[in-house]
Amino acid sequence: MTDLPADPPTPARTRREQIHDVAIRLFSERGYHATSMRDLAGELGMQGGSLYAHISGKEELLIEIVNRAARQFDAALFPLRDEALPAEAKLREAMYRHLRVVADNMESATVFFHEWKHLSPAAYRHVTDWRDTIDTFYRDLVRQGVGEGVLRADLDVRMAANLILSAVNWAYTWYRPGGPLSPRDVAEGYADMLLGGLRAGKGEGA
Repeated sequence: MTDLPADPPTPARTRREQIHDVAIRLFSERGYHATSMRDLAGELGMQGGSLYAHISGKEELLIEIVNRAARQFDAALFPLRDEALPAEAKLREAMYRHLRVVADNMESATVFFHEWKHLSPAAYRHVTDWRDTIDTFYRDLVRQGVGEGVLRADLDVRMAANLILSAVNWAYTWYRPGGPLSPRDVAEGYADMLLGGLRAGKGEGA
Protein backbone atom coordinates (compact mmCIF):
# COMPACT_ATOMS: atom_id res chain seq x y z
CA MET A 1 0.00 0.00 0.00
CA THR A 2 1.43 3.35 -1.04
CA ASP A 3 1.75 5.91 1.71
CA LEU A 4 -0.20 9.09 1.11
CA PRO A 5 1.89 12.25 0.91
CA ALA A 6 2.02 14.17 4.15
CA ASP A 7 -0.02 17.35 4.42
CA PRO A 8 2.10 20.45 3.91
CA PRO A 9 3.04 22.12 7.20
CA THR A 10 0.84 25.01 8.31
CA PRO A 11 2.79 28.24 7.80
CA ALA A 12 3.92 29.76 11.07
CA ARG A 13 2.09 32.92 12.09
CA THR A 14 4.24 35.99 11.74
CA ARG A 15 4.83 38.05 14.84
CA ARG A 16 2.65 40.79 13.37
CA GLU A 17 -0.20 38.31 12.84
CA GLN A 18 0.23 37.02 16.40
CA ILE A 19 0.01 40.57 17.75
CA HIS A 20 -3.11 41.19 15.65
CA ASP A 21 -4.80 38.01 16.93
CA VAL A 22 -4.04 38.81 20.57
CA ALA A 23 -5.26 42.39 20.13
CA ILE A 24 -8.59 41.18 18.71
CA ARG A 25 -9.09 38.85 21.65
CA LEU A 26 -8.12 41.32 24.36
CA PHE A 27 -9.98 44.29 22.82
CA SER A 28 -13.04 42.05 22.54
CA GLU A 29 -12.82 40.71 26.09
CA ARG A 30 -11.65 43.81 27.97
CA GLY A 31 -12.28 46.72 25.66
CA TYR A 32 -9.77 48.91 23.85
CA HIS A 33 -9.11 51.40 26.65
CA ALA A 34 -8.81 48.68 29.30
CA THR A 35 -6.10 46.86 27.30
CA SER A 36 -2.58 48.24 27.67
CA MET A 37 0.51 47.67 25.59
CA ARG A 38 1.87 45.83 28.62
CA ASP A 39 -1.16 43.49 28.49
CA LEU A 40 -0.53 42.77 24.82
CA ALA A 41 3.15 42.14 25.40
CA GLY A 42 2.44 39.88 28.37
CA GLU A 43 0.08 37.69 26.35
CA LEU A 44 2.75 37.36 23.68
CA GLY A 45 5.61 36.68 26.07
CA MET A 46 7.36 39.88 25.03
CA GLN A 47 8.82 42.87 26.79
CA GLY A 48 6.54 45.89 26.51
CA GLY A 49 9.03 47.94 24.55
CA SER A 50 9.56 45.14 22.04
CA LEU A 51 6.07 45.65 20.63
CA TYR A 52 7.12 48.98 19.18
CA ALA A 53 9.43 47.17 16.79
CA HIS A 54 6.27 45.81 15.13
CA ILE A 55 3.56 48.44 15.67
CA SER A 56 3.44 52.15 16.41
CA GLY A 57 0.85 51.78 19.16
CA LYS A 58 -2.54 50.42 20.13
CA GLU A 59 -4.50 52.55 17.70
CA GLU A 60 -2.63 51.09 14.75
CA LEU A 61 -4.00 47.70 15.77
CA LEU A 62 -7.53 49.02 16.25
CA ILE A 63 -7.46 50.70 12.82
CA GLU A 64 -6.20 47.48 11.25
CA ILE A 65 -8.94 45.40 12.92
CA VAL A 66 -11.66 47.85 11.90
CA ASN A 67 -10.44 48.15 8.31
CA ARG A 68 -10.15 44.40 7.90
CA ALA A 69 -13.70 43.91 9.19
CA ALA A 70 -15.01 46.60 6.82
CA ARG A 71 -13.36 44.83 3.88
CA GLN A 72 -15.03 41.55 4.90
CA PHE A 73 -18.47 43.19 4.87
CA ASP A 74 -17.73 44.86 1.54
CA ALA A 75 -16.65 41.57 -0.03
CA ALA A 76 -19.75 39.79 1.25
CA LEU A 77 -22.38 42.41 0.45
CA PHE A 78 -21.43 44.55 -2.51
CA PRO A 79 -21.40 41.78 -5.17
CA LEU A 80 -25.16 41.55 -4.55
CA ARG A 81 -25.60 44.91 -6.25
CA ASP A 82 -25.05 43.29 -9.63
CA GLU A 83 -27.08 40.12 -9.05
CA ALA A 84 -30.39 39.89 -10.90
CA LEU A 85 -32.54 38.98 -7.91
CA PRO A 86 -35.91 40.32 -6.83
CA ALA A 87 -35.74 42.72 -3.89
CA GLU A 88 -36.98 40.36 -1.18
CA ALA A 89 -34.56 37.59 -2.18
CA LYS A 90 -31.74 40.11 -2.30
CA LEU A 91 -32.60 41.50 1.14
CA ARG A 92 -32.72 38.01 2.63
CA GLU A 93 -29.38 37.12 1.07
CA ALA A 94 -27.82 40.39 2.24
CA MET A 95 -28.96 39.74 5.81
CA TYR A 96 -27.57 36.22 5.67
CA ARG A 97 -24.20 37.35 4.30
CA HIS A 98 -24.00 40.12 6.88
CA LEU A 99 -24.72 37.67 9.71
CA ARG A 100 -22.27 35.16 8.24
CA VAL A 101 -19.45 37.71 8.52
CA VAL A 102 -20.42 38.41 12.14
CA ALA A 103 -20.74 34.72 13.05
CA ASP A 104 -17.41 33.78 11.46
CA ASN A 105 -15.57 36.64 13.18
CA MET A 106 -17.25 37.14 16.54
CA GLU A 107 -14.27 38.71 18.33
CA SER A 108 -13.36 41.11 15.54
CA ALA A 109 -17.06 41.95 15.04
CA THR A 110 -17.27 42.87 18.73
CA VAL A 111 -14.27 45.16 18.36
CA PHE A 112 -15.57 46.60 15.10
CA PHE A 113 -19.05 47.48 16.34
CA HIS A 114 -18.18 48.41 19.92
CA GLU A 115 -14.67 49.88 19.97
CA TRP A 116 -14.43 51.91 16.76
CA LYS A 117 -15.75 54.97 18.63
CA HIS A 118 -12.35 55.20 20.37
CA LEU A 119 -10.55 55.96 17.11
CA SER A 120 -8.87 59.32 16.62
CA PRO A 121 -10.82 61.86 14.49
CA ALA A 122 -9.36 61.02 11.06
CA ALA A 123 -9.79 57.27 11.48
CA TYR A 124 -13.23 57.82 13.03
CA ARG A 125 -14.35 59.79 9.96
CA HIS A 126 -13.10 56.99 7.73
CA VAL A 127 -15.40 54.53 9.53
CA THR A 128 -18.41 56.86 9.42
CA ASP A 129 -17.83 57.37 5.69
CA TRP A 130 -17.74 53.59 5.24
CA ARG A 131 -20.87 53.21 7.35
CA ASP A 132 -22.64 55.60 4.98
CA THR A 133 -21.88 53.24 2.07
CA ILE A 134 -23.48 50.34 3.97
CA ASP A 135 -26.49 52.50 4.85
CA THR A 136 -26.84 53.37 1.17
CA PHE A 137 -26.56 49.70 0.19
CA TYR A 138 -29.51 48.72 2.40
CA ARG A 139 -31.55 51.78 1.44
CA ASP A 140 -31.12 50.85 -2.22
CA LEU A 141 -32.44 47.36 -1.48
CA VAL A 142 -35.48 48.82 0.29
CA ARG A 143 -36.07 51.24 -2.61
CA GLN A 144 -35.88 48.31 -5.00
CA GLY A 145 -38.55 46.54 -2.96
CA VAL A 146 -40.78 49.61 -3.00
CA GLY A 147 -40.22 50.00 -6.74
CA GLU A 148 -41.18 46.37 -7.35
CA GLY A 149 -44.36 46.80 -5.30
CA VAL A 150 -43.17 44.20 -2.78
CA LEU A 151 -42.66 46.69 0.05
CA ARG A 152 -45.10 49.37 1.14
CA ALA A 153 -45.10 52.54 -0.93
CA ASP A 154 -45.36 54.72 2.20
CA LEU A 155 -42.20 53.35 3.81
CA ASP A 156 -39.61 55.72 5.22
CA VAL A 157 -36.72 54.12 3.32
CA ARG A 158 -34.07 55.40 5.70
CA MET A 159 -35.84 54.12 8.82
CA ALA A 160 -36.58 50.75 7.22
CA ALA A 161 -32.95 50.31 6.20
CA ASN A 162 -31.77 51.34 9.67
CA LEU A 163 -34.09 48.76 11.24
CA ILE A 164 -32.71 45.96 9.07
CA LEU A 165 -29.11 47.05 9.57
CA SER A 166 -29.52 47.36 13.34
CA ALA A 167 -30.87 43.83 13.55
CA VAL A 168 -27.96 42.22 11.73
CA ASN A 169 -25.28 44.43 13.30
CA TRP A 170 -26.32 43.75 16.88
CA ALA A 171 -26.32 39.98 16.48
CA TYR A 172 -22.73 40.07 17.79
CA THR A 173 -24.12 40.82 21.27
CA TRP A 174 -26.08 37.59 21.57
CA TYR A 175 -25.30 35.14 18.78
CA ARG A 176 -23.18 32.10 19.69
CA PRO A 177 -21.63 30.01 16.91
CA GLY A 178 -22.33 26.33 17.38
CA GLY A 179 -25.69 27.02 19.03
CA PRO A 180 -29.07 25.81 17.79
CA LEU A 181 -29.44 28.62 15.23
CA SER A 182 -27.28 28.95 12.15
CA PRO A 183 -26.66 32.36 10.56
CA ARG A 184 -29.14 31.33 7.85
CA ASP A 185 -31.76 30.55 10.51
CA VAL A 186 -31.27 33.94 12.14
CA ALA A 187 -31.35 35.77 8.81
CA GLU A 188 -34.55 34.05 7.74
CA GLY A 189 -36.18 34.66 11.13
CA TYR A 190 -35.26 38.33 11.06
CA ALA A 191 -36.41 38.67 7.45
CA ASP A 192 -39.76 37.02 8.17
CA MET A 193 -40.43 39.38 11.08
CA LEU A 194 -39.09 42.57 9.51
CA LEU A 195 -40.42 42.08 6.01
CA GLY A 196 -43.79 41.08 7.42
CA GLY A 197 -44.14 44.65 8.65
CA LEU A 198 -42.63 46.22 5.54
CA ARG A 199 -44.39 44.18 2.88
CA ALA A 200 -47.09 45.75 0.74
CA GLY A 201 -50.63 44.52 1.38
CA LYS A 202 -52.87 42.96 -1.23
CA GLY A 203 -53.70 45.45 -3.92
CA GLU A 204 -51.06 47.94 -2.78
CA GLY A 205 -48.52 48.86 -5.43
CA ALA A 206 -50.52 46.98 -8.07
